[in-house]
Parts: sequence; C-alpha cells; structure tokens
Amino acid sequence: MADGILISDDVEKRWGGDLQRIAPERPRAVLRGESVEGDAAEVEIAFFSGDVFPDRTRALARALGEAHGLRWFHSFSAGIDHPWFQHMLERGVRITTSSGAMARPIAHTVMLYVLALSRDLRGWVRDQEAARWHEREVEDVEGRCLVVVGLGPIGLEVARLGAAFGMRVIGLRRAPRGDEPCETWPLARLDELLPRADYLVLALPLSEETHHLLDGRRLALLRPSACVVNIGRGALVDEAALVRALEKRELAGAGLDVFEVEPLPAESPLWRLPNVIVTPHSSGANPGNRTRAAAIFLDNLARYQRGEPLRNEVTP
Repeated sequence: MADGILISDDVEKRWGGDLQRIAPERPRAVLRGESVEGDAAEVEIAFFSGDVFPDRTRALARALGEAHGLRWFHSFSAGIDHPWFQHMLERGVRITTSSGAMARPIAHTVMLYVLALSRDLRGWVRDQEAARWHEREVEDVEGRCLVVVGLGPIGLEVARLGAAFGMRVIGLRRAPRGDEPCETWPLARLDELLPRADYLVLALPLSEETHHLLDGRRLALLRPSACVVNIGRGALVDEAALVRALEKRELAGAGLDVFEVEPLPAESPLWRLPNVIVTPHSSGANPGNRTRAAAIFLDNLARYQRGEPLRNEVTP
C-alpha cells in the first residue's frame, strides 16, 4: 500500500523535523538533483515546492509518473490551469494549493504598478537616463476607482491596500457573499462596471469562462484614461487587442506580469510601448514565500492525517 511522501531535498532539510512530528510513520522519497532517493512507486502524498520550479519540474513529473498510488498533491502556487494538474484530477488525485502564500507581495506589486502609472515613472526614468530636467504631469490615486476582478486572497489584499491609499474600491466575484471588505458586484455585471474604472486589476484564475475575459469589446468599454493591471494569467486578456488599444492611446497604460506566451517574445510591442510596465511573471517574488507555502502544506498534512477537510482544495 502506497503511504510515502515525495518532497524535495530543500523541504527535507528545512522542514524534515515537522514532517517527522506530523507523520512519523510515512516513508519519504526525496528529490535530490534530478533523481529520487527512495521509492517513488510507494508515494501517496507529493509536495511540489517552490525550489523545484522550474528547473526540476520535469524530474518531479517523472517521479509522479511512477506513483500510481498518489492520492494527494500539494502545489506551492495558486494556479492549476496547466493540463498536468487537470490530468491528476482526472486520475482522482486530490489537489490543494498554497493560495494566499504570495498574496501580500503580489498586492504590493499591484500598487507599485498603480503608483508608477499614475506618476509616469517610466517617463521620469527616461528623463533621468537622458539627463533631462523635465517636469511631468501626474495624477493622484486618492479618490480614483480601483476595480478588482477576483476576490481571492490576492484580490482581497489589493482591495485592502487600495482603500488605504484612499481609492474607491469595487470588487467583482462570481457571487458576492456579503462579507467582503469593499463594495462587491457579481462578475456578470463586469460590462456595467468597466466604464467607471480608473484602474482595472485582474486577479482571478484562468478557466474556460475567464479566457479572454478582457477582450477587444470590453477594452473598448474602458475610458481612455484607464489603466489595466494583470497579475492573474496572461490569457485573461486578449493581448493583441490590448496592444492595439495601448498603441492608439485608447488606454492610458498597463502593468503586466503575465502574458499569453511566456517568456514574452522579444518582438512583442509590449516591451517597447512607453505606457506599459512589463515584469517577468515575478509579482509574487519574496523570500518568505517558500516558508508560507510550506506552512500551508504542513497544516494540510496534519489535517490529512486526521481525516479532516484540506485547505485550498481544488474542486474537479
């Protein structure tokens, strides 16, 4: 009977004592370099930790290919739109995520985009590089309408920070629950809300329903003074339509951390548009992320041992 745990060498080094305390009877298979020390065929539980991504993801996948008794898989990230995860769900594997572990650093990056776009930071940088003393017009974010599409842990943290900056925050989620910290509309009313947005933040997962959620038609509903921020998934936005809107100044700017093709191809106009901030899918980069993700996994491991519901479990 499969009862082992597959972890990385880094997880064993940093949290091996916690694993021993929570699940002392479970043998470990440890990913060291590109190979597994231990019996991958006896793995019931796997932790896809941040130190494995991206360089050793293939090695982990090979090991899981041998784990025919895999029952539970925990991921360091929140996104599970890759076909690999869907295949596991189809096999009957339970999947949980570390949703919330990166919420604060990502929300901080969102506010970085908002402030940089409102104060034309890219323009100031160009002036500095040219040793040009040139005053620029800026706008205040206080009183502006911040629309946050998706009120998971990231969206909620963005809403909190936006309110702290004095912005009027309106959130959207599939079905408002009534306990949100801001005015919240159902996602079905997105078209109605877009003309009011000064800053539109996309913080929701990718699915068939949300693919190209922000298409050419919806981009046209935004005011020319509006800015778009995407820290969800690149395919939430019709990128070609976004480029056209930015080139024609039908939008004031964009802060983008995710793209339809990653790495973003060098020929993409987004690299060169003066009203766009591009970051390499790193809005959540923070030295504390691995610790927070591991804490969620260890909490779930204790729950799994006791037969209790797991945190952040994905619904097939």
